[in-house]
Amino acid sequence: MIELASGRLAKMLIEKTEPLSYHLNVGDEKIEMNAYIGKDIRIISNGEIRCVHCQRKTNKSFNQGYCFPCFKKLAQCDRCMMSPELCHFSQGTCREPEWAEQFCMQEHIVYLANSSGLKVGITRHTQVPTRWMDQGAIQALPIISVSTRQLSGLVEVIMKEWVADKTNWRKMLKHDVAEIDLEQERDKLFELAKEPLTDLRSQYPDEQINQLESGEVWQFEYPSIQWPEKIKTFNLEKQSIVEGKLLAIKGQYLILDSGCFNVRKHTSFDVSLSAA
Repeated sequence: MIELASGRLAKMLIEKTEPLSYHLNVGDEKIEMNAYIGKDIRIISNGEIRCVHCQRKTNKSFNQGYCFPCFKKLAQCDRCMMSPELCHFSQGTCREPEWAEQFCMQEHIVYLANSSGLKVGITRHTQVPTRWMDQGAIQALPIISVSTRQLSGLVEVIMKEWVADKTNWRKMLKHDVAEIDLEQERDKLFELAKEPLTDLRSQYPDEQINQLESGEVWQFEYPSIQWPEKIKTFNLEKQSIVEGKLLAIKGQYLILDSGCFNVRKHTSFDVSLSAA
């Protein structure tokens, strides 16, 4: 095999093409991975992990690339990132108020997506459509625009009464998913959630909570020659070498004939990438 790049691993960059175009960040190199579908590749961990924020060497990666001290002190690692309805900015206890002003106090989108079936989720408006491609969705539709991250979380809590908020990642990787009429599902949800959404607006009269009655349904096609029947995943903390024929790329996964490698999970690992 020929070594293509070595250095710290970062999440793949994805371009909205048909199929999607993937570039793997290894050190200073951006490797076009679509070109290696059908070919043998090898990823070797060089045994070092450096925090994505402070560059400190760490024996274990927390929250996809952070050392433990940063994991405990940074706002982007706080519990409200996973559960934005728990935002405590207004209580004066935010870990990093300036960071929150920049990333949380801006327009967010509540959306419906189809990655392993219908789900509801949230994202910053600047992350459309990246968020859906990262999740391996085949369809997505923005349904509500709100003015803060906390509000998006509160709307999501309402919608979770009728729609799942998690992806079945095994089903997603198998590509075992049929298309859904997302516009029809949006209209159903608006009717079901009419009363709780009205109540939420009355609690936050000065904030924006706008239903998007019409909008484009995004469609995504992923590069592949074959989808796996059984799902096995790799962990560089337990094994130093990942190798096999690259069959497909979906979300932030490289799907090999020997198993599936979650690139995002291994952010900040020092690796070398080779291909036949």
